[in-house]
Amino acid sequence: MEIGELLLILAGSLAVSAFARWRGWPAPLLVVAVALGVSFIPGVPSVELDPEVVLTVILPPLLFSAALDVSFQNFTQSLRQIRRLGVGLVVVTAVAVGLIAYWLVPALTLPGALLLGAVVAPPDAVSASSIGRKLGLPRRVMTVLSGESLINDAASLTLFKVFVAVIGGSMFNVGGVLWMFVVAIVVGLAVGLVIGLVVQFIRTRITDSVVGTTLGLLVPFAAYAAGEALNGSGVLAVVAAGLYLGYNSPKTGYQTRLQEQPVWGSIDLLLEGFVFALIGLQVSGVVASVAQSPLGLWHSVALAAVVFVVVLLVRPLFIFAAYYRSRSKLLSITAREPHRFSLRRLPGIRRLKHHPGPELSWQELTVISWTGMRGVVTLASAAAVPTMMVSGDFEGRETIILVAFVVTVGTLLLQGLTLPWVIRRLGVIDDAQPERDGEQEVRIFELSVRETKDYIDQHRDEWAKRYGDANLDRSIAVLKRQFERQVTVLLEENNLDQQDIDAPDIDTGDAEKPRLSGPELTELRRELIGYRRSIVLRQRNAGELDEEVMRSVLRGLDAEELALDTSTVTRNRS
Repeated sequence: MEIGELLLILAGSLAVSAFARWRGWPAPLLVVAVALGVSFIPGVPSVELDPEVVLTVILPPLLFSAALDVSFQNFTQSLRQIRRLGVGLVVVTAVAVGLIAYWLVPALTLPGALLLGAVVAPPDAVSASSIGRKLGLPRRVMTVLSGESLINDAASLTLFKVFVAVIGGSMFNVGGVLWMFVVAIVVGLAVGLVIGLVVQFIRTRITDSVVGTTLGLLVPFAAYAAGEALNGSGVLAVVAAGLYLGYNSPKTGYQTRLQEQPVWGSIDLLLEGFVFALIGLQVSGVVASVAQSPLGLWHSVALAAVVFVVVLLVRPLFIFAAYYRSRSKLLSITAREPHRFSLRRLPGIRRLKHHPGPELSWQELTVISWTGMRGVVTLASAAAVPTMMVSGDFEGRETIILVAFVVTVGTLLLQGLTLPWVIRRLGVIDDAQPERDGEQEVRIFELSVRETKDYIDQHRDEWAKRYGDANLDRSIAVLKRQFERQVTVLLEENNLDQQDIDAPDIDTGDAEKPRLSGPELTELRRELIGYRRSIVLRQRNAGELDEEVMRSVLRGLDAEELALDTSTVTRNRS
């Protein structure tokens, strides 16, 4: 791909994404549709997808950014459901598609047909997440979808490697496949956690937010490369590093948090638009190449149609059967042994109980079943299918690529366009979630104000020696009055009464006393913000505060500290 073509695709996909966001439409779907139409315009050059670039340059930052945003707290609570979909469903889909494809087109060979199954197995939740978030899907459903998308790529790529090796002449055995899975998981997780620990150690000890943010940008590429180099899963390494750093991000400097959020948002917008543009732009070229392949266009199209139907059917069948079977079994186990499962403690991660996960209704399971849109990993895997096998040319390569494109584009357009209707029709919308979050935010703010008031009283004598009695008392009164005003504003915004949260009655003190100087008051305020932040983290770690709400509260505290620093800089300049 020439640099001019690259810039044109980036600019075009960004323009379409911007228009979709402005209109409130799912940007990935519109980008695919526009690119699909452009690909059939006469004179438009064919665009080739480099699988190495996709897997090493595009996929890692997208996965890492998604892992940063996932609530580790909710992720662990839904781990069984996530693992069942991210690994079990991928394997079942790959085997089902492979066996049916081999039965219909024996020329593919069994390893080639299973390779096709591995290619089309992993869903991509980018478009589903954007639709679900906009329509207000329950948080437990969003957690399952996001978690599945983080680990299913690792399972499918591991299967892909296995069947590529078989096509290349390696012997297939179940024990070898299982061992490869174990190595990929263990090494990938270990590499990701080590990199996360090292980066977290560095970022908590530097004050330069530009350096901290830049270091974070390098993490997904380093994690993926190291994981793959050590025969592990680069995808799991990226996910593990992202989850660890996301969970511990409140312990880094506030400037780094404020700075990296818009940076990752911009990267996501650019890369997602680029990937979905590539999906649409390649369709015409793929059709032309398949028409000249040994299997022919119509045989390949027929196979693609059958695989498309199989992919649509396998997901709901597996989800409903596995969920109800697992739910009844796990509830029986946990009733007898409620503390049987727990996660090992890692540095920076509190011990969290591992339970069957939140209960899902049949309507929620139906929505999850209809979010099987395929994406970048399916296309990158298809493009990486080898041209040779042990017995000579691999004649099914073009057919596999066509099937991958049909499944990807078909699921994006069919499921993506109808998913909003399915969600509304089944009523899988949690309109009360913002209200619950608001109430929880007010409660944690009230708790932090109450405990900060006690903290002030406990440290008053210590501060008096540092600042002087008279000046300190007036400043304490001002700070307490500001806390009270903030509580009042939050109560009004969330339509709550004072008694709903038992907000403290804060004494504002004598307003006529002298105040501390600007730098002294700034120092005192920064200490109190740090204490309030520690209260928020304590409640999160104890499981008393939802991680999504914690991030909202921390953004408010970060903004307060940024305002302090900004006013200090302004005073110094003047």
